[in-house]
Amino acid sequence: MEFHANEGKQVNITACGKIWARHAIQTHFVEVGESYIDLMERYVRPLYQKGDILSMSEKVIALCQKRIVTEAEVKPGFWANVLSRCVHQTSAGPGMGLPVKMQFAINVCGLPKVIWAAICAAFDKLRGVHGTFYEMLGQEVSGLDGFYGNDIPAYAHMGVRIPENPAGVCDEIYQKTGIVSMIVDANDLNQEMLGHCSQLKQTDEQLLDIIRDNPAGQDQQFTPFILCRPVANA
Repeated sequence: MEFHANEGKQVNITACGKIWARHAIQTHFVEVGESYIDLMERYVRPLYQKGDILSMSEKVIALCQKRIVTEAEVKPGFWANVLSRCVHQTSAGPGMGLPVKMQFAINVCGLPKVIWAAICAAFDKLRGVHGTFYEMLGQEVSGLDGFYGNDIPAYAHMGVRIPENPAGVCDEIYQKTGIVSMIVDANDLNQEMLGHCSQLKQTDEQLLDIIRDNPAGQDQQFTPFILCRPVANA
């Protein structure tokens, strides 16, 4: 099997005392409500061998679980429009700089908590500390994707939430397919572990180190699955 890396990424990386080869598995455009077990059988099982770890994008699992919210359901109000103007945008996308995403945060966490998080974030920014806003509001807010069509037009008017029970999903995949996996929320700036198969005994930090350069990419590669295989000791 020849391992393939997305443009600008590399196949091999050193992590956990080993050299890992990472293969970006390209799929079709996964629609809302598809079966992640079917995706495993179609795209991963033919390539998988014992000892491999499959890294899965949180977005593809959330789409399978129908964990979406539409623009019609989230109508930005006064505070969402005001607070979104104060958000620093990064190369990973506009994030809470979009009023519709800020309104989602308000709907999930409540306006007082969002305003307090914004105040704390502003003071921390003066001290050179970033990420306070998302840390205070939690994964449900920080993990919201979509409402942004520059990369994938289909997501312009749809938000994709984080998966429900990600560790349980990974255990189900293992029970039904034998594939050992983890679900991550990753971009070129940061990687966060959402859940992994109970068969994996490494720490979250060790597992994330295998994909620290975000080999899945964050454009239109359609490679939500990264097959990670140890090839030698470092």
